[in-house]
Amino acid sequence: MNRFTFRIISAILYLISLLPFPVLYCLSDILFLFLFYIIKYRRKVVSKNLLNSFPEKTKSELEQIEERFYRYLADLMLESVKTISISANDIKKRFVFKNLELLTKNFQNGRSVIAVSGHYGNWEWGPVAIGLELKEKVLVVYKPLSDKRFEGLMNSMRSRFGSVMVPMKLTLRKVIEYKNEPNVLVLVGDQTPTREESQYFTNFLNQQTAVFLGVEKIAFKLKNPIVYFSINRIKRGYYECVVKSLIDNPEHTKEHEITEAHTKELEKNILLQPEYWLWSHKRWKFSPENLKND
Repeated sequence: MNRFTFRIISAILYLISLLPFPVLYCLSDILFLFLFYIIKYRRKVVSKNLLNSFPEKTKSELEQIEERFYRYLADLMLESVKTISISANDIKKRFVFKNLELLTKNFQNGRSVIAVSGHYGNWEWGPVAIGLELKEKVLVVYKPLSDKRFEGLMNSMRSRFGSVMVPMKLTLRKVIEYKNEPNVLVLVGDQTPTREESQYFTNFLNQQTAVFLGVEKIAFKLKNPIVYFSINRIKRGYYECVVKSLIDNPEHTKEHEITEAHTKELEKNILLQPEYWLWSHKRWKFSPENLKND
């Protein structure tokens, strides 16, 4: 994307972000129609993912989940744009944390914490909201984008209220930088590994799924307690993030125990309300069989 195009798009997104929520959701209803019926954005990917994940459901049930997903996807896109200009009061009202004392108790004892979540609910508001709740540093690990201008825009949105954005490959370097002060390291655990990184598969949503071992590797090195951020949608535009204790002493766990633990937490959320996970993502690119055949 060239600079001129980026500036035009940035200006349009900023103007959209200034819209009040009722108008934003009217726009979302139109966006849903565009995504679902007109351009049919990744409809084949979503349908296949749902069918493979829920073979016990009828065609009608799967179609209902698919439609609800696209309605939510439209909301998520515009809520993410709203992040550009949303006020601190609005984000605190609309994204509420429960059990944050699980973090603060560790901070008081001089321990940093690793927090894991997934592409479920409004994960884009999480880094914004938690920066308002904690005085300790929040380090949010992200996967860099090919378009550096757009990556810069996304990072400026996510870090508006103090969170520090950390490229995935620089995670340990940044953690070492803050090793002398308690902090929370936030990781998204359901990214798709590359073919070379697909070293471990687990049963997730009824199919063998390659899982990043990054959370586990970092936890073994840091020996910090692990919590899970379970994001629930209360109603349109309102979320609750429940902090759950996952592993207190990662150095005492068995191989892959941590990976299994955070993957199963995400799966629980998806099974309860499947429409709030990112079904348009090509999550199942590899299987143990096709890797063996390479």
